[in-house]
Amino acid sequence: MAYQTTVGGFNFRFDDLRALMARATPARSGDYLAGVAAETDGERMAARVCLADVPLKTFLEDLLVPYESDEVTRLIIDSHDARAFAPVSHLTVGGFRDWLLSDAADSATLAAIAPGITPEMAAAVSKLMRNQDLILVARKCRVVTAFRDTVGLPGHLSVRLQPNHPTDDPRGIAASMLDGLLYGAGDAVIGVNPATDSIPALMNLYDLLNEVIQQYGIPTQSCVLTHVTNQIQVMEKGAPVDLVFQSIAGTQKTNESFGINLGILDEARDAALSLKRGTVGQNVMYFETGQGSALSANAHHGVDQQTLEARAYAVARRYSPLLTNTVVGFIGPEYLFDGKQIIRAGLEDHFCGKLMGVPLGCDVCYTNHAEADQNDMDTLLTLLGTAGITFIMGIPGADDIMLNYQTTSFHDALYLRKLLGLRPSPEFEAWLKRMDIMDAAGQVQPVGSRHPMLQNLPRHLLAG
Repeated sequence: MAYQTTVGGFNFRFDDLRALMARATPARSGDYLAGVAAETDGERMAARVCLADVPLKTFLEDLLVPYESDEVTRLIIDSHDARAFAPVSHLTVGGFRDWLLSDAADSATLAAIAPGITPEMAAAVSKLMRNQDLILVARKCRVVTAFRDTVGLPGHLSVRLQPNHPTDDPRGIAASMLDGLLYGAGDAVIGVNPATDSIPALMNLYDLLNEVIQQYGIPTQSCVLTHVTNQIQVMEKGAPVDLVFQSIAGTQKTNESFGINLGILDEARDAALSLKRGTVGQNVMYFETGQGSALSANAHHGVDQQTLEARAYAVARRYSPLLTNTVVGFIGPEYLFDGKQIIRAGLEDHFCGKLMGVPLGCDVCYTNHAEADQNDMDTLLTLLGTAGITFIMGIPGADDIMLNYQTTSFHDALYLRKLLGLRPSPEFEAWLKRMDIMDAAGQVQPVGSRHPMLQNLPRHLLAG
């Protein structure tokens, strides 16, 4: 179906819904690279005028990626909750935007409709919204999950402690873990990106993380961000796996380029659940995504990158994960060119994920060849904090020495918590106070050399 409108005396025609969605998207380098972006601001505005009049029901019938050849599309359509969708099923995309911004769309109501919102609906309405709209609505969306602590509660901000090391040196990893814990980081997960996928080396990393958590009695979970098939293997060998990780995307072909499909993810989740390692919940999955992954795999089907990113959240939603985060600027300037594009993408991703009922965090980051700097990241971090972000990254000095990109530090997390009055997860905060890392007012306090954790160092720090 073609869409037509006249704006400013000029006639515009869009061949189908896929083209309309792409032309309505805020400008970004990845869509220009794919040849799907609007050529002018006038065309972009005309597309938004047309898109505002599209009924939400259209996205259940006019599919952007074919049902027959894409298991993500089949997942979206076959799992759609018509009862949850009913309260908004009569709305157009523009009407949906107005409703989301109204007082009628409170937190309970948004949670109730989440299973009925497809990623294409979420992406479509986001294209009509200003940054402040994305922030205001996302703040009303609350998604709470749990494993050894509870993540996503209102008034809380969790942090993934990311103690990467370019050679997987146990002393380096243990030192970064201790550093982050003393800054109050680590309640989302202590997650390591390994330098090698050797199964024996991975087993050692799992044992290291588990030993430190057990030694200090920390109410948190660990994760080694290796391929999901490796995680299935180490679970079979008895590794202490808390969360199963995988990068995911919004099309079957992109996921196949990652070496995965829904069946493999099903197997991994079942294996993790069988371990029953959670204490306050059993959300056992951790996913990462990023705008541009489908285009980089030549698997975008002519769909704009932001809509495809939202489709990745449909994959995540299937598995009720503890954590999902968009690694927003990691793929590079070919997809998000500068600070402005990265900021917009981060707000879009957070909004779409939360609207769909996914516990969304953000790796507020950029690569060194992007037209962005740490001030841009400060801006996005602060905006996401006001929008109710579930968790962010905590890395020594905000500079990942293994992955070579710029992200957020332990100090950035302290800034955001102090600025907005946010707290760690309740269980983790209680531990911080028991360990005299946090005072009664909820502020992280300096520790001396006689602090119990420094007097009882992990054995990995004492080795060698």
